[in-house]
Amino acid sequence: MSINSSSSRKSYTSSDSTFDENCDYCIALGGNPNVGKSTIFNNLTGMHQHTGNWAGKTVSNATGFCSYLNKKFLLVDIPGTYSIMSNSQEEQIARDFICFGNPDVTIIVVDATCLERQLNLVFQAMEITKNIVVCVNLLDEAKKKGIHIDLKLLSKKLGVPVVGTIARDKKTLNQLLDVTYKICIGKIKPNPIQVNYNDLIENCISYTSSKLLVFPNIPTYLYRWISLKLLDDEPVIINSIENNYDINFDVLNVREIKEYCSSTLNYNVKINNFKDDVVSSIVCYAESICNDVVTFKRSSNSSLDRKLDKILTSKKFGIPIMLLFLALIFWITIVGANYPSQLLSDFFAFIQDKLLTFASNIGTPTWLSDMLILGIYQTLTWIIAVMLPPMAIFFPLFTFLEDLGYLPRIAFNLDNYFKKACTSGKQMITMCMGFGCNACGVTGCRIIDSPRERLIAILTNSFVPCNGRYPFLITIATIFIASQFTGFGASLLATLSVVIVIILGILMSLIISKILSHTILKGIPSSFVLELPPYRKPQFGKIIVRSILDRTIFVLGRALAVAAPAGLVIWLFANIGFNGVSLLNMIANFLNPFAQLMGLDGYILTAFIFGIPANEIVLPLILMCYLGGNSLTNISDNFAISSILMNNGWTLLTAINVMLFTVLHFPCTTTLLTIKKESGSWKWTFVAFLLPTVCGIILCMCTNLVFNLFV
Repeated sequence: MSINSSSSRKSYTSSDSTFDENCDYCIALGGNPNVGKSTIFNNLTGMHQHTGNWAGKTVSNATGFCSYLNKKFLLVDIPGTYSIMSNSQEEQIARDFICFGNPDVTIIVVDATCLERQLNLVFQAMEITKNIVVCVNLLDEAKKKGIHIDLKLLSKKLGVPVVGTIARDKKTLNQLLDVTYKICIGKIKPNPIQVNYNDLIENCISYTSSKLLVFPNIPTYLYRWISLKLLDDEPVIINSIENNYDINFDVLNVREIKEYCSSTLNYNVKINNFKDDVVSSIVCYAESICNDVVTFKRSSNSSLDRKLDKILTSKKFGIPIMLLFLALIFWITIVGANYPSQLLSDFFAFIQDKLLTFASNIGTPTWLSDMLILGIYQTLTWIIAVMLPPMAIFFPLFTFLEDLGYLPRIAFNLDNYFKKACTSGKQMITMCMGFGCNACGVTGCRIIDSPRERLIAILTNSFVPCNGRYPFLITIATIFIASQFTGFGASLLATLSVVIVIILGILMSLIISKILSHTILKGIPSSFVLELPPYRKPQFGKIIVRSILDRTIFVLGRALAVAAPAGLVIWLFANIGFNGVSLLNMIANFLNPFAQLMGLDGYILTAFIFGIPANEIVLPLILMCYLGGNSLTNISDNFAISSILMNNGWTLLTAINVMLFTVLHFPCTTTLLTIKKESGSWKWTFVAFLLPTVCGIILCMCTNLVFNLFV
């Protein structure tokens, strides 16, 4: 990302697109997660937004335009972060843009319900730039909890403008724009306070700052912040400063500076915990200010939140309630997706017949029309019909829980289990995203700060099934496990069976995470700040738009991109052969002895292999192989599917092993490509392919062996 000056206007160019428009002023929008920053951004920019990746990074950004008093503002939504002292990707991006992106104004959004903790980021930002506006958001939530903030006194104590907002209230957002505009034109000149650390640290800062005079490229207001970074010896931050200002700190001899601080100024940076001293000073400042500006009254809403959390995050009820929510979402997704899936399937079948007739009428060679229509078209439409409805139901439900504030509670409930596996509790949130789509879950691993823990979360995300596997799981569970029930009882038992298999996948994820943490990815679990935001009324309109556009359409587009060539390959393998035996059958016959050890057969294993572009086509491939067809077989009647499977030797053991292998096998092509992009390595992509597959093979073999020995 770059912001370049040109006369009186600025031009912004995204790193991954040709998005380029002139603007009068550039505004950075930062803040902690869950403070309503994105809501403010969306309400200010409307549909004038663009999403992409920061240059050289995998963290997504959003930019947008808005106008005020005939001036055009470019708003850059910086990734949410609790601090800009560390080196997670979010913190690097936020810090580098505020410091080196030269925004005209930086707006730091804070949560009015927990101001003391939020001021930490404000103080850190004020060390980097003077043009700060503190946006105290969620005033309505604070009022419900009996919290009152004296905004004028807060502004006086911080030395920067403070604006109170309710993200959905246009009037308060206009006030925010007005103050921002006045800073841009110089009508308001912020004078942020400096945190006074203890005398020993202050002496060290003064001495180090005097040495920075040899670098005329560095603005003088950054001397204090850079001195802190040099004394703390943070290589990533120091490297960013050197690159952006084209300097080399080697000429300073930082080691000598530290020795001088130790011998002459009586502060040994190595012995004293420098960062802890700095953070403690900031915390004390925040506490002191909040004691003066914040008053509390009793509130029934705050009490209700605490009562809910006592239940939803309790050791006794927390996890059972989580599993109940999980089962409910799956059940709604499964039952609700049946009808639209059937309608789409019938519609695409009608179009397919028309296309075949049209191809015949214009004299298209049979092999060509079959390859294009029965191969590519049929595969694409099958994936759309089976994949789109569940995603269109699951993602809004998932986003609903996210907006409600329940997802952080899930992470809290399972944090202890992931800590025992030497990983981050945030992994549970990415795992929940994987239930909708493993590719989305892998992308969501960006929220994990530790590179080691992020990689473990990426490698194990596919241990939970995505929505592409649900229809197959439910079909098998309904036919072989819930067949003795009818109506609601059958769907309930089928859902329960699927939930049990999913819990097994979660357990395997924890086990493999612990094994990785003690072998090739050794390390101890890092600590992280987990904020439990207040329960909020979900915004249903935005939930639907965000879940459909940002998730469903995005994932479906990726799936279709790999499904088209896969449909061609499947058709070729099903129609090309020797001595009347297709290549598909040859592969199935070759794999059959190994598949038998797993309690499967060669056709099932072949279907899983050829279903790597998308899990949705595994069942159609199995049916096609059993019926001896040369194109995907679309059968929606469970009774007909049951007859075909049982006639080809399926038993309860086969069904159990198929369900196990459906949960534990290699990720789809879309997920593998996403893993390559996120990890930047084909080696780790191969490991992500291998881990669940080996686990699935071993588990199926063990199940088959035990069943044959004792039954």
